[in-house]
Amino acid sequence: MTPAFFPIFFALVFLVSGAAPSDGDVSPPLYYSVERDGTLYALPDRTAPLPDFRPLALQEPLFMLDAQDGWLHVSTRDDVTGFVPEESVSNVWLRISKKRQMLFAYRGANLAFRVPVDLALNAIMDKERRGGPLEPDHWRTPEGNFHIVAKNPDSKFYKALLLNYPSAEDAERGIGSGLITDEQYRAIVEAEETIGIPPMNTPLGGYIEIHGNGTGAGVNWTEGCIAVTDRAIDRLWEMVHVGTPVLVE
Repeated sequence: MTPAFFPIFFALVFLVSGAAPSDGDVSPPLYYSVERDGTLYALPDRTAPLPDFRPLALQEPLFMLDAQDGWLHVSTRDDVTGFVPEESVSNVWLRISKKRQMLFAYRGANLAFRVPVDLALNAIMDKERRGGPLEPDHWRTPEGNFHIVAKNPDSKFYKALLLNYPSAEDAERGIGSGLITDEQYRAIVEAEETIGIPPMNTPLGGYIEIHGNGTGAGVNWTEGCIAVTDRAIDRLWEMVHVGTPVLVE
C-alpha cells in the first residue's frame, strides 16, 4: 500500500468503526477535507487562520470535536486543533456490493440510503485489463478502494462520477505482470498521490464511473461502470465531492 493510498483506506476503516487514534474510550467521528489547500482557523471566523499551520490537503482526515453555527472544531492526525467551515469537510463515503448489486451511501457510520446498481457485462470477476467488443469478458467492474476524481454533469449517461481506476494498487499489478510501462506506472501513482485523474488509455483500461441511465433492476450491461437511476445519481451528486472514498467489494 502506497503512502498516498493510506488516507482513503484510513477513511473507509474508521468511518465504519467510528474509531480514531485516541487514548480515550470514546473516539471522535471522522471527517475529511474536500478542499485543496484548505484553511484551519484558530477561531470559528474566516479572518482568523491558525498561525504557522500548513494548508489542509484534499482528503485529509479530520476528527470532529464539536460543532457550532456552521463550523466544526476538529483535530488533525498530528493533534493540531482548530476550526473549519462545515461545508469544507465531509463524512460521506460509498460502498458498492457486487454480490448484492447495491450501492450504499453512508454519512460516517450511518447508512443514508441504498439503491440497486447495474454492473458490467461480466459482473463476477475483478477487472484486470481493458475490455472491448472482441474481449467482452474483460468488461468488468473493478474491486478495491477508490475515490471520486471528477464530476461530469454532461455525461452521455446523464451525470457521472469518475473513479480513480486504475489505482496505484492496479498499477502495481500491471507493472508486475508486464501489462504497463514504467512511465504509465509512475503516472498512475502520481495521480493517486495528488487525487488527480490517472491515465485512462493504458492496457489496464479506465473511465470507470458511477453514472445515471441505470435500470434500477440489477441488469448487467455496462463496460465496467456502475449505473444507477437518474434519480439516484442526482441524490449522489449533491452528497459527494472530489475525494469521496468509494469501496467496491
